[in-house]
Amino acid sequence: MNISHQNIDDINAKIQVEIAPADYNPQVDKAIKDQAKKANLPGFRKGMVPTGHIKRMYGKAILFDEINKIINDKIAEYIGEQKLEVLGQPLPLEEDKDGQYNWDFNDTFNFNYEIGLAPQFETPFSAETEFTEYDIKADDATLAERIKNLRRSYGKMTNPEVSEEGDVLYATLKQDKEDGIEKTTSVRTDIIEDAKVKKALVGLKKDDTAKIDVKKAFKVADLARILGVTEDEAENLDVTKFELTVKNINRLEESDLNQEFFDKLFPAGEVTKEEEFNEKVKEEVENLFKQNAAQKLRNDLYTYGMEKVDAKFPEEFLKKWLKATNPNLAETEIEEGFEDFLNNLKWTIIENRIVTANNLEVKYDEVVELAKERIYAQIKMYNINDEPTDEQLQQFAMQLLSDREQANRLFEEVKALKVFDQLKETVKIKSKKIDFDKFEKLDK
Repeated sequence: MNISHQNIDDINAKIQVEIAPADYNPQVDKAIKDQAKKANLPGFRKGMVPTGHIKRMYGKAILFDEINKIINDKIAEYIGEQKLEVLGQPLPLEEDKDGQYNWDFNDTFNFNYEIGLAPQFETPFSAETEFTEYDIKADDATLAERIKNLRRSYGKMTNPEVSEEGDVLYATLKQDKEDGIEKTTSVRTDIIEDAKVKKALVGLKKDDTAKIDVKKAFKVADLARILGVTEDEAENLDVTKFELTVKNINRLEESDLNQEFFDKLFPAGEVTKEEEFNEKVKEEVENLFKQNAAQKLRNDLYTYGMEKVDAKFPEEFLKKWLKATNPNLAETEIEEGFEDFLNNLKWTIIENRIVTANNLEVKYDEVVELAKERIYAQIKMYNINDEPTDEQLQQFAMQLLSDREQANRLFEEVKALKVFDQLKETVKIKSKKIDFDKFEKLDK
């Protein structure tokens, strides 16, 4: 068998394959014999069908399939030997016309395939490139908000006589027009955007009324939910003035800072004082902020890499390949998503070159550990006091990884984390302390 390739330009090439009878007949003969052993045809005992009969009936189909297998294997082997960085898979060229060969087990076949090549470029990260890794501190307002949310989560519902800001009013909303919308529903005052409307709903008692402009008070999605209409209907209300009549006032009282509350959040007896509670919350919040800081650095590295690498791709080939491998995709869908596809492809090539240059390797145990981490975090999200055993986590991880899509996602995540760690060692990193409220404004 002869196989070679010819570069058309830097990002497009053609592979030529010549396969003679001596290359394919041994494999074809074996496939025919295997088929004869399994065949169940009228007039023959199962497994006793003569190979000549199978060859007459199915020979050309078997020949076609086996030649395809041989060529695909050899092309993959050749690409590896030649160290060609191929995008997608080789596509048969249309110049190989049907009917060119007799398919009589004596033909010498010549096939041509087009391939797309990854563009050549240097990864732009070095010890000269500098990035900032933020050490995010919890400012007083952020801590106060987190503590408030925790206390409300374990608080109790009361029904005060007079409304205050933050209460939920169970009320009837009636549109200010004949045969207008009328709806009895719960109105959360904490989501009201307009200060005047919010103030008008403070100090109300049961059966009190207030006139409000619902368009000023609520976002469209919230208004649609409150009135029980579609978002389009909420957006296009002809009359936005409503009369609100209070039926009941609901208030979620914050939990007291006592031992019962502390033990709901932490292992029994671990926290006994308000100061210890505040310190624990600060530690929890700042640990979460470490994830924010890491994500910010990853985003900055990604943005820098994408901006610095100026590469051309074999776009015509890639569109053909996308269509060939996704026949149900319309041309318009391919065009609409093509820019995002190229961006993902570009970063994947950058990642892969970092992996290759630094001999990085993703091990199965690392994928399992990441799966266990994700499962543990999910369990703790729903019940902070639930502490699964390592054996349970291992079992859950195995179940998760039995799903190929989930396994591939976690594999890629481990690879991305390894690349991120490698880049942190490659570039210059300076640390900078920053309050969370200021950190939030950075990208804005």
